[in-house]
Amino acid sequence: MHLIGAVRDKGLTDLVVVCNSLGAQPGHPVTLVEHGQARKLVAAFSARAGGVVSSAQAMSPVPLEVELVPQGILVERLRCAGAGLGPFYSPVGQDTVLADGKESREFDGQRYVLEQPLRLDYAIIYAHTADRAGNLVFKGANQNFGPSFAKAARVVIAEVDEIVPPGELRPDQIGLPGIFVDRVVQSPVPRTPLWREPRAEDERRDYFGRPGLAPRELGARIAALLPDHSYVNLGVGLPTLVSDHLLDRDIMLHAENGLLGYGARLTPAEADDDIYNAASEPVSLRNGAAAFDTVAAFEMARGGRLDAVVLGAYQVGGNGSFANWTTPDMGGGAIGGAMDLVVQPGKLIIAMRHTERSGRPKIVRVCEYPVTGTACVDLIVTDVAVIERDHRGLVLRECAAGFTPDEVQRLTEPPLLVELWAQQADGSANGYQAWRQAFQLGRSAGRASACLAR
Repeated sequence: MHLIGAVRDKGLTDLVVVCNSLGAQPGHPVTLVEHGQARKLVAAFSARAGGVVSSAQAMSPVPLEVELVPQGILVERLRCAGAGLGPFYSPVGQDTVLADGKESREFDGQRYVLEQPLRLDYAIIYAHTADRAGNLVFKGANQNFGPSFAKAARVVIAEVDEIVPPGELRPDQIGLPGIFVDRVVQSPVPRTPLWREPRAEDERRDYFGRPGLAPRELGARIAALLPDHSYVNLGVGLPTLVSDHLLDRDIMLHAENGLLGYGARLTPAEADDDIYNAASEPVSLRNGAAAFDTVAAFEMARGGRLDAVVLGAYQVGGNGSFANWTTPDMGGGAIGGAMDLVVQPGKLIIAMRHTERSGRPKIVRVCEYPVTGTACVDLIVTDVAVIERDHRGLVLRECAAGFTPDEVQRLTEPPLLVELWAQQADGSANGYQAWRQAFQLGRSAGRASACLAR
């Protein structure tokens, strides 16, 4: 975004910067933080564990106040401001430290916290095309936050790749009408996509002198556990690898940045710059795919439309609580959309290594890190085991090849009830069939028929 660079060059200070994340290169909001031009940051990500960018407060040369907001609530606060609405009650994060100091109430047995509209003075957004009436067209997943930020702002400045005369855009193409847009600037150079560096997908971790599953194999194992005819969200990190192993199965993948029906990850050479998953990795699209804004993405999630959510975690507690947004070493937080996704996740599946690099268990009696959700995990898939949670506690269902139940228990703090899935003739666990039989889709037979029709 060249406009963010222009704000930097103008020397403006004492800014309250509102964004999803800081990004990782010049022209992203990180620029304003690094130059000490922000006094406050309101974001879903202020740090990433092991990422390119350190915490916002560590980068800022001046004191920086940080307000962390779940991604879906960030856009809802903006949406309410743009719609002229007041505060609203939300179930997101009600059992976490993010609810501290907020008013809360119970409705129909569910706890909600009060959230405030988020009004902006200026919004700087990106679109592909504008006409001279200010109408904007977004491509692919690039609609995401744009409409919400624009509607909440007093002045909206859009940077676009091209400007066309009025009448060249069909009315049904327009993603944001010109009534919401005050200024349009054509980008001086073509946009350069930012793709993340490939992770070490074949790196194995040793336990008792033997290797566990590689990340790629872990993704394949989770893919085999997902039932056909389902809608599934894949979180950032290990969960993104699942998409490479679904082939032509009837599973529609959902991304909170505004895609439904994406497929395997692609190399930059194969990619469409406007089609990417929640980790900013280029992905393919399946027939029947749809693109939309982030508000709609979280309506699907919080509204109970998903059959499963796959997330990474730093820790999982014996009671099914999990922590995945901050650790003591991060100096900030990476909430993203996880707290929204666990409101009604269908089945919540955690994908992670079984221990930290130090050998410390990641499946613990009680989470020591701030939790993302309480008593909500259904299945834990690690590089050495598959563990299900039911009314009895944690149940060991499968050991990776070469590992025994006793060894898995030694790597796990809480006690495990051992009830392994049935073995096939070749000795491998047929976990997919067992899990599919237990998988409660929560949908009518008509929904299944509609999925089969795809």
